[in-house]
Amino acid sequence: MMSTSPHGRTELLRPDGSPVRVLVVDDESALADLLSMALRYEGWEVRTAGDGAEAIRTTRELRPDAVVLDVMLPDMDGLTVLGRLRRDLPDVPVLFLTARDAVEDRIAGLTAGGDDYVTKPFSLEEVVARLRGLLRRSGAAAARSDSVLAVGDLILDEDSHEVSRGGQEIHLTATEFELLRYLMRNPRRVLSKAQILDRVWSYDFGGQANVVELYISYLRRKIDAGRSPMIHTRRGAGYLIKPGE
Repeated sequence: MMSTSPHGRTELLRPDGSPVRVLVVDDESALADLLSMALRYEGWEVRTAGDGAEAIRTTRELRPDAVVLDVMLPDMDGLTVLGRLRRDLPDVPVLFLTARDAVEDRIAGLTAGGDDYVTKPFSLEEVVARLRGLLRRSGAAAARSDSVLAVGDLILDEDSHEVSRGGQEIHLTATEFELLRYLMRNPRRVLSKAQILDRVWSYDFGGQANVVELYISYLRRKIDAGRSPMIHTRRGAGYLIKPGE
């Protein structure tokens, strides 16, 4: 399944389609905030902790898919924290941050169960790239295949022509499918009747533009019935689709 982040990168998601969860553990709040911002830019859910005890508590609450862990913390060292984290989440991938670049430190960290190491100062791009690699290798997250579109809990597979919302299958006609696909390829963007006619029906209906209204009503019955609305009308402008409230 595939989703594209705002900056055009393939987005990693958990197996259930929800955002990847990452815990950042560092007592330098400015650095932790900077890392959090970079990881949220990837579309991930991020929590921070300033010491080992808070990291252990947050791990139990968040159940993260990956942890960024500073080796030097005010209350206990990172290797001790790692051992405690592993009791709750034996397989969670951990990326160590350290100001020291000694070979012995790398060996000690990796032997203790850490999965990778980044030495301060580092680039945010490097941390993101290392985390993406760890998440893929651990199986905690995967990129969606190119054939799948997702808006909120609505999933459309362009190859199999399967559509589901909240895990419940939705049966569409060929025209309904094409209309939904066009809306989902442009989430949160208002599409005019003229644009929809041109893309879905491939020609101008002239005075019969109400065919768009008709098919939008068909889609609403199937997509939105009994659920939080996703398909919205902007009077005088057109239609858009966005995740339900």
